[in-house]
Amino acid sequence: MAKKIAVLVSGGGTNLQALIDAQTRGEIHNGEIVAVISSNPNAYALERAKTAHISSYVVSRKDYPSSQAMTIALVELLQELEIDLVVMAGFMVILTPEMMQAYPNAILNVHPALIPSFAGEGCYGIHVHEKALEYGVKLSGATIHFVSEECDAGPIVFQKAVEVLPDDTPETLQKRIMEQCEWKLLPLAVSLFCEERLQVEGRQVRILE
Repeated sequence: MAKKIAVLVSGGGTNLQALIDAQTRGEIHNGEIVAVISSNPNAYALERAKTAHISSYVVSRKDYPSSQAMTIALVELLQELEIDLVVMAGFMVILTPEMMQAYPNAILNVHPALIPSFAGEGCYGIHVHEKALEYGVKLSGATIHFVSEECDAGPIVFQKAVEVLPDDTPETLQKRIMEQCEWKLLPLAVSLFCEERLQVEGRQVRILE
């Protein structure tokens, strides 16, 4: 039985597009993206879903009195859609523990740095690359990890590094990390999950043959 995948988005949806393209090429084995859920009604990612004929939904933070109320509504929608895997692809809302309790080791997130560096509160989007350049690191990259109750702290599935170049701006670094790391690693992690080849043991994620 193919696993049902929901992708959570807030903005442009470049990682969503990478997943859609991988699915079109037949690279996501035993899984299918059946829903795109946005926290922002104006997210361009919703256009990408429409073009790909994938059902889309909006669960906006401002429609709920608290983060917890929004999280519960989101969990209810995911369960109604019988989702097996949740992928956070540039989802800019911090969810409350109800989400992780409903989907233990079944939520994948892409983070645009090598966790534990430049992770946690305030480290999202372009800010991550600004901090990396400010710090003067020579390598940065992307991390695919399972989501736990602590922000950016769940078990790591994949990491890939790129060189930071002397004349990099946050934008050029962001683009290189997306193209060389995020867009390659995320579809692979999703496919391995759907093939039941990711085994979580404490903080370790083993890839089964």
